[in-house]
Amino acid sequence: MKKTSVQSHFEDKILRRLEGKPLKIAKYIFADEEIQALHDYANVVSIKRLGFNDHGPVHMRKAALNAILMFNLLQKAGKKFNLEKERVGTVEDSKVAVLIAGLLHDIGMTVSRDSHEFMSVNLTVPLIQRILDKFYSGIRIKVVLKAMILEGIFGHMANHKVNTLEAGLVLIGDGCDMEQGRARISTILINEPQVGDIHKYSSTAIEKVHITKGKRKPIKIEVTMNESVGFFQIEEVLFPKISSSPVKKYIELLAGVKGKDLKKYL
Repeated sequence: MKKTSVQSHFEDKILRRLEGKPLKIAKYIFADEEIQALHDYANVVSIKRLGFNDHGPVHMRKAALNAILMFNLLQKAGKKFNLEKERVGTVEDSKVAVLIAGLLHDIGMTVSRDSHEFMSVNLTVPLIQRILDKFYSGIRIKVVLKAMILEGIFGHMANHKVNTLEAGLVLIGDGCDMEQGRARISTILINEPQVGDIHKYSSTAIEKVHITKGKRKPIKIEVTMNESVGFFQIEEVLFPKISSSPVKKYIELLAGVKGKDLKKYL
């Protein structure tokens, strides 16, 4: 199954930020034909059938990359993740959970947009089990990781409370994928007005989302846009996800129209 150059680009960006077991697992997932087919079909449903923005292979890679970038910033700042704090896993295990959840979270879009996080949980259970069986031998750690991965998938819409930093990173990583390219295909294909168009047009206004080290906190998310309609994405999509995430206390959030002063949200 042939991948686009954009998919490969984001795979490379993810791989460069991993080592050890997370790196091996990422390579395994990127080579898996069943997961690729699910990613591709999720976009058929999302874009062609429903007229929504990207929920497929590029989006899931970008969401995972965003989560990994923030994970690494928290790790460098000396923050402990839940598995280590609760003495049920290691930092590497936490990164594995974030990576897998990020790369599988929207597979439920192959079924429906409505409650797709529940569909994602159902569809990913055998995939998660297959991945964990290949890279882990202990029953206990596989049980723990499966539960944490499912928390990240189940909670990525901010409709259900998540309680770990790991799941909170998946939630925000998903929300940070709002740059104009995400809505490009649906905007081209569908010209007639539809309810929900504000999501497409506000996303089209977002030029760049930068995730870097903050001055006051470990993570800085800076969003630049070319039109003020982009504030809809910040205030109706990203900010609610950050607000419901346990990672919120570690984040600086700034956004604004290019060439003007940025608005400080956090």
